[in-house]
Amino acid sequence: MKHEWRKREKNIYLPKNKPEIIDIPEFQFLTIAGEGSPNSEVFSDYITVLYSLSYAIKMRLKKENPFPDYTDYTVYPLEGVWDLNEEAKKNFNGKINKDDFVFTLMIRQPDFVDEKFVEKMKVLTKEKKSHPLLEQIKFEKIRDGLSIQMLHIGSYDDEPASFKIMEDFAEENKLIRPSKVHREIYLSDFRKVAPEKLKTVLRFKTESK
Repeated sequence: MKHEWRKREKNIYLPKNKPEIIDIPEFQFLTIAGEGSPNSEVFSDYITVLYSLSYAIKMRLKKENPFPDYTDYTVYPLEGVWDLNEEAKKNFNGKINKDDFVFTLMIRQPDFVDEKFVEKMKVLTKEKKSHPLLEQIKFEKIRDGLSIQMLHIGSYDDEPASFKIMEDFAEENKLIRPSKVHREIYLSDFRKVAPEKLKTVLRFKTESK
């Protein structure tokens, strides 16, 4: 049976638009790191190369099945972990300049995929259609652990209001947000969906006071 994350992993990818506490286990991802504004032209290149390799892996697995626990699956959504560069942190005045962003974009991979297969697919993808950012993609295992998340509906520029709700929720539950680093999971395609209708999962790690 095909694994569809929207149906099988609703607790992780389809939260309600109110805060909740969740413990996120370790998952494996294709990741690529960068910095600068998400409105820049190169930002789209990061997304393109991640999807290109993710779909290459999925389609190759349909033809070649080296894993005994393989099952077909829906490609996972784009995610991003966001922070500010060190200079911006040092001189932070409450206002954010998008050019100061530091990010790691990623797409989760099924548990049965391994690094050896990913490296093989990078070579095959490069032979078929090379991309200047392809060699920057890494295969990483990441665990968010104890976190607070909620669904944000609307423009990315309006996210601070949702983060304030999440931080108040943390306070009520005697938890703290140790840093401003956060994860976003993009359930909508910003190229096709109006800003006020965008759906994004917001998540940050938390810990007890």
